[in-house]
Order: sequence, then C-alpha cells, then structure tokens
Amino acid sequence: MAKIVVIDGQGGGFGRSLIEKLRAGGYAGEVIAVGTNAAATAAMLKAGASAGATGENAVAFNAARAHILLGPVGILTPNGLLG
Repeated sequence: MAKIVVIDGQGGGFGRSLIEKLRAGGYAGEVIAVGTNAAATAAMLKAGASAGATGENAVAFNAARAHILLGPVGILTPNGLLG
C-alpha cells in the first residue's frame, strides 16, 4: 500500500477531513499526519492517522518519503499555512 502523508496547519481541520474520508472509504494503509503546529497534528491523529509529527523538519522529512502527499493548496506556498 502507498504511504500517504497529510500536511496541515492552523487547526488541522482540512487534514482531519481528508483522513476521515480516507478511513471511511476503507483505506487501511499508513497515513502520517504532519502538522505545522501541535493543534493541527492532534486533530489529524484523532481522525485516525497512523502516526503524527509536528514542525518544519517533520514536513521536510516525511514529504520526501511519501508516495502520496495531501494537504491544502497552502502547502505549495512558502509560509502559506501560518505554522
């Protein structure tokens, strides 16, 4: 199965929604939640992520190892998530 990394910031609502939909759709593989802050990571872990990490280094490390990278359009813009 593919390793999915979900990146989100602020309150983590978008990432939480993505993870809930993945799990509800039957995806049982690895989903790593990476938040730009602790609140975002916590929200995604509550939604059913396999593991979570927080911070700039966590984003760089996990994004480089992901098969699929999901998140809001702000992940494409430097300083876009107000981490």
